[in-house]
Amino acid sequence: MTNNIIVTTGIYDAIKDTLRRKKVSMQEEKRLAEELRKAKQVLRRDLPEDVVTVDRKVTIKDHTRDFEHEYIFVASTKAKPAKNKYSILSDIALATVGYKVGDVIDWPFKDGERKIEILKVESL
Repeated sequence: MTNNIIVTTGIYDAIKDTLRRKKVSMQEEKRLAEELRKAKQVLRRDLPEDVVTVDRKVTIKDHTRDFEHEYIFVASTKAKPAKNKYSILSDIALATVGYKVGDVIDWPFKDGERKIEILKVESL
């Protein structure tokens, strides 16, 4: 598993803003703050192809609930869950952003701790 997430400066700032606005649970806030402290910030062009970020299609295996799902992470203004397009600041995106294919993450979702694995990341 990746020790430090890799994010663009724009994503880093958006997550910081989400924390400031108290848009997440206390457990998520604590975890995200910890992740951001250790995060590696890079330019968009230097972000590896297999890292979860905005404008990428991500296939996730939820080991806790035993299902796979594909998400398309987009800017908050373009989110349309009915079309499988989720904001990069949605719960599932915040749990996986900055991680790469093969990473398994234990994440404190609002409805309880879940173990999720990133199976595939594709650019749009």
